[in-house]
Amino acid sequence: MGVDWYNSIALRNGGYKSNAKFLIEGISAEDIFEQELMTMLPNFQCVLDAGCGHGDFTFKMAQYAKSLCGFDNSIEMIKIAKSNLLGEPNLEFVFATTKEELPFRDEQFDLIYDRRGPTSILNHSRILRPGGTVFGIHSGALEKVRQLLQTNHFTNIEIREYKDARFIFPNREEFTKFISSVPGNPDYADDNLKEELENKIKENTINGTLQLKEYKYIWKAVKP
Repeated sequence: MGVDWYNSIALRNGGYKSNAKFLIEGISAEDIFEQELMTMLPNFQCVLDAGCGHGDFTFKMAQYAKSLCGFDNSIEMIKIAKSNLLGEPNLEFVFATTKEELPFRDEQFDLIYDRRGPTSILNHSRILRPGGTVFGIHSGALEKVRQLLQTNHFTNIEIREYKDARFIFPNREEFTKFISSVPGNPDYADDNLKEELENKIKENTINGTLQLKEYKYIWKAVKP
């Protein structure tokens, strides 16, 4: 999943957007992460959103933050985010990639959060102040994140797994919209992907109901 995909979905959907209709059974890890982050933000002076995409979530979190910067490696996503700025004094967006040296000062931030963004942000701890916090949520590569936290000498490492919530879809159309909006996925409404879509529908139909089981983990650690 490269930068070209992120740019293409920005142009196709106007960002990571989906108007799919579904019900959630159980408590989603995304809701837990969001609530905890909103509680944390007022306690930090300078915050970084790693992999902010088109910025919708960043704008929402800016209501609770003193100073918030979002960066993304997709120029099209950053264009969308910047176009929605309305002179918010505590918010900015920057085009950057963790594959290169990030354009931030040493120890500039005291909180970095990563909402399904690049886990490689953990290799850039120089921009985090001693005693600063990293906080993230992801759906894959748990052991890679654990290793990155340990390799980069973070302490007080906490990792919590969540796998009880389910997304319930009323029909195949809503299911198709949802999976097409997942980062890395193609547009399953494309006629060329009919067979692949049918296989996904079969795989995720349980007792006549289309559903997806959520698996995510939330991690948190401190820079010594």
